[in-house]
Amino acid sequence: MAQLRQEVDPGEAGLDVKALDRLDQHYAHYVDEGRLPGFLVAVARGGRVAHLTTHGMRDVAAGQPVEADTLWRIYSMTKPVTSVAALMLVEEGRLSLDDPVAAHLPAFADPQVYESGSGAGIRTRPAVQPLLIRHLLTHTAGLTFAFYHSHPVDALYREAGLESAVLPGSNLAETVDVYASLPLQFEPGTQWNYSVATNVLGRVIEVVSGQPLDAFFAERILGPLGMTDAGFCITDEQAPRLSELYGEKDDGRIQPVPGLPLRGRPRFLSGSGGMVASAHDVHRFMELLRRRGELDGVRLLAPETVDLMTRNHLPGGVDLRTFGSRPAHDQPGNDGVGFGLGVSVVVDPERTLAPSGLGTYGWSGAATTTFWVDPGRDLTVQFMTQVRPQTFKLFPDLRRLVQEAITD
Repeated sequence: MAQLRQEVDPGEAGLDVKALDRLDQHYAHYVDEGRLPGFLVAVARGGRVAHLTTHGMRDVAAGQPVEADTLWRIYSMTKPVTSVAALMLVEEGRLSLDDPVAAHLPAFADPQVYESGSGAGIRTRPAVQPLLIRHLLTHTAGLTFAFYHSHPVDALYREAGLESAVLPGSNLAETVDVYASLPLQFEPGTQWNYSVATNVLGRVIEVVSGQPLDAFFAERILGPLGMTDAGFCITDEQAPRLSELYGEKDDGRIQPVPGLPLRGRPRFLSGSGGMVASAHDVHRFMELLRRRGELDGVRLLAPETVDLMTRNHLPGGVDLRTFGSRPAHDQPGNDGVGFGLGVSVVVDPERTLAPSGLGTYGWSGAATTTFWVDPGRDLTVQFMTQVRPQTFKLFPDLRRLVQEAITD
């Protein structure tokens, strides 16, 4: 077991100690109010951890504190890992960004696009262009989530039993076939809609590699990078370090809720949100990206591929709020933020809700976890807690407080 540790004094890394203390106290206040169980925050410059704080409890009822080796359900922070896996196959020539998805998953051979109506009265038409691998990576595929409640196709997902994006009792292949049977919300490549696309990408990885997704991750990414605790399930030895998952009550306080079924290998391997990881694991993954595809002599991607992954791929350089047509995406937090191949990318710092450097990229998870890499400041940040669902209202303050701590 590897554990994240502070490696350098904040001042040596160009960070202000008093500002970092304000950051810690800001989130400690949430714990004191019963709105967070506990948290871990880590800030690194040049790959060296300069600030590492743990506070509060990983299990409130049991009185077990958050520690540096606590394990966290990272949910949608799984998506960048899946994206790296797909890009590895692209580099090997086994996959292309411009491959039709149907070349690997025949169920997508005849995609239908929503035209009008609702329920049994929905009218569709054949897609003008094929659904491509790049559409999955950029969430421009026309797929959706059942929980949006903002489009008639969302309702079809619920009717199909996909409330949690998983067909109950099914595996990844079976669930993806159900996705393929439903209409697309829009013509591929014409809008942005965060969706089940990365689950489809995970299934493509299985088909192309000939391996289950968990095996590919373990052999090709997690093992080589030394992400020793990361995976789709935990062992009996790891179990005591897993944080309890909490949900928000109406008064903003928290209570325990069921989490991912991490005991034993899951039937459904979710490339969208199935992983558990420690702060050390997340730091190693961020370092792979910050160092443009190489870490400690292990190269998984070429520098040019990481550059491609972490630049905006939305047409005309627009942001998520402009290109996302659904109410779920029409929010201030999407101003000035574009999307790459599996990560968000800051394209206009002047318009972002919180201070962000141009080209900063990263992603967040449903249990209020987040990470980002700021290439211009040679900075990486992660924040871990376990509260679901959250509105991510904590993250703009996190970006502001980290920005205030940077002295050079």
